[in-house]
Amino acid sequence: MDPYSAEGELINIHSHFHQGQYSEVVGFDTSALSPENEVAARVLGYRARIAQGQAEDVLAEVEGETSEPEFAAVSALADFALGHEEDAVQAVEALASSPAADNQTVQVLGGVVLQAAGKSDDALALLSKHSGSLDAIALITQIHLQQNRTDLAVKEVVAARRWAQDSLLVNLAESWVGLRQGGEKYQQAFYVFEELAQAPATSSILTLVSQAVCELHLGRVEEAQSALEQALQKQPDYADAIANLLVLTVITGKDPSELTSSLKKSAPQHPLLVDLEEKSDLFDKAASKFSAKVAA
Repeated sequence: MDPYSAEGELINIHSHFHQGQYSEVVGFDTSALSPENEVAARVLGYRARIAQGQAEDVLAEVEGETSEPEFAAVSALADFALGHEEDAVQAVEALASSPAADNQTVQVLGGVVLQAAGKSDDALALLSKHSGSLDAIALITQIHLQQNRTDLAVKEVVAARRWAQDSLLVNLAESWVGLRQGGEKYQQAFYVFEELAQAPATSSILTLVSQAVCELHLGRVEEAQSALEQALQKQPDYADAIANLLVLTVITGKDPSELTSSLKKSAPQHPLLVDLEEKSDLFDKAASKFSAKVAA
């Protein structure tokens, strides 16, 4: 039986992770799990702790277990989170060129590291080795969306929907794609994220921000602001909430300088800040080619 299926032992801890409920993942009682599912549960716990900013502790805990491919992949992910990009990529590339490349954890965590390092083709090559992994399919979908290949992302989701109709991950992936497609898909994505964000059993900072993004696309600025403020009440330095509130502030014609400063403090290399800096540099270069002409 698939441990992540509706009848599987790991369905709840797996769902908590992908809903962004990292504290629930870390505190999940694994004492009754079958031996064959213990490693997968530990990996989810380590990933949740890395997401909570505990990468250094995780790295120390798996230090003596990296002969196992799952924990070698966890070590690489923790290394990357700590800013050791070169070491992390080298570790993943070594795993990808070994028999460990057939390991689902290596595929998914290695794919995360490679994509974050800008190696999309290598990430997709590793992920393509998966055998019915919804985690791999979800990551492949995200990579295609980042590549502006919505057509390929749609194919992944449609194929997964045929055999995993009721999967949370498929619903999420379908919603990510819908936000790129636009139109009536915005509303469909909103229904998914709003249900998760507003139900006490599934609410998290991640789902609140996702709901807010949908609200923004639907032109519901006040509702988007409310969801983002709820997220920031839970975690004031949550970078994606700050970034989206910054975008909302610009849309409404208000001064974003305070939020820009907050984002720089919280996440100096946030994609929004990097993109803004690149665009500013391009503008300056273009402007330098022209000189003002003063009429006599």
